[in-house]
Amino acid sequence: MNHLRIPAEWESQEAVMLVWPHKNTDWAYMLREVQECFTNIIQAINNEGEKVILIVPEDPEEQNIPEFDKRQTVCIACPTNDTWARDTCAITTESGGRLIVNDFKFNGWGLKFAADKDNLLTSRLFGKGIFKADYANRLNFTLEGGSIESDGNGVMLTTAECLLSKNRNGEFSKSQIENYLKDVFGLKKILWLGHGFLEGDDTDSHIDTLARLAPDNTILYVATDRKDDIHFEALAAMEGELKQFTTLNGAPYRLISLPLPEAIYDEDGLRLPATYANFLIGNGFVLVPTYGQPEYDNEALSKIALAFPDRKIIGVDCNALIRQHGSLHCVTMQFPKNSISL
Repeated sequence: MNHLRIPAEWESQEAVMLVWPHKNTDWAYMLREVQECFTNIIQAINNEGEKVILIVPEDPEEQNIPEFDKRQTVCIACPTNDTWARDTCAITTESGGRLIVNDFKFNGWGLKFAADKDNLLTSRLFGKGIFKADYANRLNFTLEGGSIESDGNGVMLTTAECLLSKNRNGEFSKSQIENYLKDVFGLKKILWLGHGFLEGDDTDSHIDTLARLAPDNTILYVATDRKDDIHFEALAAMEGELKQFTTLNGAPYRLISLPLPEAIYDEDGLRLPATYANFLIGNGFVLVPTYGQPEYDNEALSKIALAFPDRKIIGVDCNALIRQHGSLHCVTMQFPKNSISL
């Protein structure tokens, strides 16, 4: 029997995929600013020697793409609604040495936003021949990459708030969802968080905004000691849950807390979901979102370095990204070694 699994993000990668912001996305009102942020992310990945696959509009007049090194950044034209690659791109699994791109349904985070083009992104890219992998049609199940974390060895971390959302897979019970995930990802254990949220988050508490798995049975998670912050009680309850979680061997996890940034608000006075947990792990590096708050930014970089001592820790200003309620991990999706044919 072939061993089915979902690789951990810190395993060897072939490339990172991003979707370029264009005038028909929600970024239209601040396009130049967010394109600059995307450019910085792409260049940071390229500078560390990793390839980028950039999904761009089909109309050349809508592209407005900087001159990236064509050996390092490959542009693929495909229609998109928005730019959140973590949730609209394929989730890759491995079975018996074969890689599989799993095409789950994307419904705009529980029917909140238009998703007709984004839901077709993986099948269209597969049709263009960019994947060196098998295709699995899983469009009967709604799942976003930002809602799950894998350690590569059969453990998944997720949130009940998102995966049990009635607007995603409301016809299924928790046990049915758990059995489905175990089946398609080869899981032995699912760790469900019942607490934790970020104000301004559209995703119903994606795990990659709150807590992240790391090597050596480590979990990095968001915490705050500011008792006047609206998140204090929920994050404290989440920390309590994390302390109760155990590995497959029954041991407690090594927990590393990340600071919660000071509140950042949009032009309407609504709080934005700034989080340091939304980092991207690459080949030999970790890109960490920063928010122009030196004390908290530096603390987050240092804490993440504890979990990844063998990797270069790189901060990228993501104040532009949180204006649309996401951050660095949300706009990227990694693909394992030997999964891409470009």
